[in-house]
Amino acid sequence: MRMLHTSDWHLGRSFHRVGLLDAQAAFLDHLVATVRERDVEAVLVAGDVYDRAVPPLAAVELFDRALHRLAAEGVPTVMISGNHDSARRLGVGAGLIDRAGIHLRTDPAGCATPVVLRDAHGDVALYGLPYLEPALVRDEFKVSRVGHEAVIAAAMERVRDDLAGRPAGTRSVVLAHAFVAGGEPSDSERDITVGGVASVPAGVFDGVDYVALGHLHGAQALTARVRYSGSPLAYSFSEADHRKTMWLVDLGPGGDIEAERIDCPVPRRVARIRGRLEELVEDPALERHTESWIEATLTDPVRPTEPMARLCARFPHTISLVFDPERAPEDPEASYAQRLKGRDDQQIAEDFVAHVRGGSGPDERERTVLSAAFDDVRVDDMTREVAR
Repeated sequence: MRMLHTSDWHLGRSFHRVGLLDAQAAFLDHLVATVRERDVEAVLVAGDVYDRAVPPLAAVELFDRALHRLAAEGVPTVMISGNHDSARRLGVGAGLIDRAGIHLRTDPAGCATPVVLRDAHGDVALYGLPYLEPALVRDEFKVSRVGHEAVIAAAMERVRDDLAGRPAGTRSVVLAHAFVAGGEPSDSERDITVGGVASVPAGVFDGVDYVALGHLHGAQALTARVRYSGSPLAYSFSEADHRKTMWLVDLGPGGDIEAERIDCPVPRRVARIRGRLEELVEDPALERHTESWIEATLTDPVRPTEPMARLCARFPHTISLVFDPERAPEDPEASYAQRLKGRDDQQIAEDFVAHVRGGSGPDERERTVLSAAFDDVRVDDMTREVAR
């Protein structure tokens, strides 16, 4: 069975206030063309269809057109909700849409009820695990410890139990939206940390033939059977070096996997450039970035006059300007952002406690309280968004 694995469309998202709807429409044109030209038998969309719980109307219309076009091709499509989606909204009408071959899986309780497709070699069971927010699904999965690994492991136990009751030789595919250990993240993904631990081990998915992952925006293979498709477009400058693709996956009669990367259209390249202003506007090696979206980091010791105007004269699509003056590490003028770079909220809070105490950081009990506070705020934000 030939499957096209994609994820993280983030319909309705902008790039530094630049609208991307036309670029997203071009990607969906490309997806439908690939389905037709490469004889795809199933489309897998591993979450984050929309960029937020209440997407703009134009994004909803674009999604609606995509569903109609996929249904018209007669190719089954399986979609799950991601952490950016409202599972309730995305799942509205799922029962009716199911009849058209578009299978929306947004309810955690249904994770062990697969979409069963058939090819010349028998049945393929496709299980959709929507994004599982641990604090919201712990009762459904009856886990004693709140965490991504616990709830995904419980969901996979249900999947394996269902698969064990199916005819011998049934092949299996799981769609999931999670941060799996070993994956390379970018700045674009929303933090899904719980208790300081965001990732789950790839081994939690053992026992199935292919795992179509969403959430991380860079295409990558954690194993031959566990892969991220990545996002179809760059959504932050941290993705400047990404090759944006989908996975064309052939699932053989014995569960063997062959996968090929299908490149996505690039509306405009994304580039980060760094140096002193005079160097950037004069360097001939940067000519290749003239039409790229640019994030320029200026290292001039003194902020130059009208830097954005001068940059835009050479790079008209400069949309982000960062100042990082060249200074010795011990220089007291070193920027606050520099000092915080690479540190998470918990570490910053612990540093603050140490600062106000004159050097004595929090003890283990206080660290636990801080961690619980950050988790409560994050879960409260998620709950409010889901309820909107």
